[in-house]
Amino acid sequence: MNAWSENAPWGSHRADGERRLAAAALCAAVAVALSGLWICYLLVNLGNPGVSESAQSLRVLVYGLPAVAAGVLVHAHWPGRPVGWVFIAYGMTVILPAAFAAPLWLGHGGDPLRAAVLVFEALANWLKVTLWYSLPLWFPDGRLARRWWWYVAAVAAWVAPQAFSYAAMPERYGVPNPLAGGWWGNVSALIDSDLGVAQNVTHFVFIALGGTVMFRRVRHIGSARTRAALLALLASYVVWGVAQSITYNFGDSLRWPMYWVMMAASVAMSASVGYVVVRTGSWRLGRPERRILAGLLVVALLTTADVAVVAALVSGMTPSRYADALALVAVAFLMGAGLRRTVAWAVGVVDRLYYGDRAHPYQVLHTLAERISHAGSSQDIPATLCATVVETLRLPAASLAVHTRAGARVLARVGSLGDHPHHFDMLHQGAVVGRLSVGLREGEAELDRQDGLILSSLASQAAPAVASLRLQEELRSSREQIVTAREEERRRLRRDIHDGLGPALAGLRLRVENATARLPAEDTLREALRAVSDDLGMAIKEVRRITDRLGPAPLGELGLDGAVRQLAAAFDGARLSVAAVFAPTRLPPLPAAVEVAAYRIAAEALNNVVRHARASRAEIRLEADAEALTVTVEDDGTGFGRGADHRGVGLRSMAERAAEIGGRCTVESFVHAGRGTRVRAVLPRSTVGSAPAPFPASSLESR
Repeated sequence: MNAWSENAPWGSHRADGERRLAAAALCAAVAVALSGLWICYLLVNLGNPGVSESAQSLRVLVYGLPAVAAGVLVHAHWPGRPVGWVFIAYGMTVILPAAFAAPLWLGHGGDPLRAAVLVFEALANWLKVTLWYSLPLWFPDGRLARRWWWYVAAVAAWVAPQAFSYAAMPERYGVPNPLAGGWWGNVSALIDSDLGVAQNVTHFVFIALGGTVMFRRVRHIGSARTRAALLALLASYVVWGVAQSITYNFGDSLRWPMYWVMMAASVAMSASVGYVVVRTGSWRLGRPERRILAGLLVVALLTTADVAVVAALVSGMTPSRYADALALVAVAFLMGAGLRRTVAWAVGVVDRLYYGDRAHPYQVLHTLAERISHAGSSQDIPATLCATVVETLRLPAASLAVHTRAGARVLARVGSLGDHPHHFDMLHQGAVVGRLSVGLREGEAELDRQDGLILSSLASQAAPAVASLRLQEELRSSREQIVTAREEERRRLRRDIHDGLGPALAGLRLRVENATARLPAEDTLREALRAVSDDLGMAIKEVRRITDRLGPAPLGELGLDGAVRQLAAAFDGARLSVAAVFAPTRLPPLPAAVEVAAYRIAAEALNNVVRHARASRAEIRLEADAEALTVTVEDDGTGFGRGADHRGVGLRSMAERAAEIGGRCTVESFVHAGRGTRVRAVLPRSTVGSAPAPFPASSLESR
């Protein structure tokens, strides 16, 4: 069940999330500070017996601190997911026992303290190993299904004797173990003799079971990137477990290489968790959450600074203890004086990480104004606005449409808007002239309020420029509608003449010829009827010429698919091989203007290949999707010469045919290892047959 009840008010959800994140950050701060104190303690006692043994345990920080950081990220991006506490608990149980044992390695403390630390270490190891074996079961959604709690309980019961016996080893911290004798030692010896081999085997059983469950779940995730990150997490988990077993069974011979493998795998696990959580979680952090993360960053910085200062003092940079004391006072004063600036810097880092430039709205507006001022023409403003929105606000997509009499016309688009875009009206002199649409970040159910305010301001700033473009789009829309209506009318006339007038004339001619055949040879009417038949034949030829002028004849007879295949066959020969490719194999019904433009562009491109390219192979490719028909003609010929003027009549004709229906045509040279030419025309399918829909009133959201 979701940790946040659906019936609870949103404010209580956010308060719960803040409390969880604050508690997680406090645990992380304790882990970071304790790690720093541990390192400082060892630096101060450098050279004393036992320091090197405790220093070897510092390797646990490499996989303990990343695990704690991953837990904080879970609470920041996946509020209410229990897996955050799993990572924090795992990291804390790795770090705390090793840090508490540092004084014992140096001979400080008596048997009662050693016994207390050993008991704490046994409990920490029991919890740590239990959490580690159950880790794959928490993914991919960060929760543990109810049916798996019995498995976790069974693992805990199985691990408890192992942790119990490990605390009773004969020697710990370089001295005899106070728990090695008595009932604890006796029970531990019995456990070691009976369960040692079995626990070694179950280590791989637990890894295989947890890994199999996680792998089966991950296979059904739709996002390829998220799936890859989770598989990387699973692979790191398996590598860590195998390396741990090798270290335990082969002792000193492979200990250090396996430790390096374990460290790398642990860091990879935490990085994979962070990627999945950040990618699929929420990026909407309020001020309390931002202050919490900034505070944690400050603690990490201060701890690092303290360790650096202690290391510098221990290294003998100062001549005496008096100088050491003065240096410490000076460092403390500098830290106190710079704390406010450090906190401000940390808040800025968190804001920049999570909000980009939206943490500074005026900077976003300034960036847009500067880019617009450097735009080459007014036509570049829509693309500039969309690029600014995507780059500065870190949104996945942006689109700008202008409102014309024919409906909404998209001027620029960056990325994919997704299923639930948010829209912002662009008002100029009280009228809606356009619409700015943005896509939501992955994991967001709605647009952040701060994003909405900035985007509303951007829409207002760009509205006058869009209003000036509106007249151009009106003209272009009118021209496209004229072309559309013309081609549709031509198609209708061609069909009517071909299917109506043509067969009627052919039938009349046949009847005249039949009547002529029945007359005697000497009848004077035969010559008159032959003349009528010849006139009907001329009329039929004239009808064919008329239909040919109304549009390419193959289109009317074969459709676009067949016409392009016939075109490819006409140019195919011994010197030039021409292939036609369609996606889908059978093209959907298309408006007449699109079919005519596609056919004419393909024919002109092939004509250029034959006349200029000296190619041996050419390909016509037609790809239709929900929005456009893409016509691509490629060859392996010589291409355009360096610096040559290739603005010929044919190329201009192709560009004009695409532009008059709202499409675009581009020509690229040297596309295949320094050879070849590619002509690519993108023709919108929505320009003909039905006018673009106007802005729905319900979908316009002014903010």
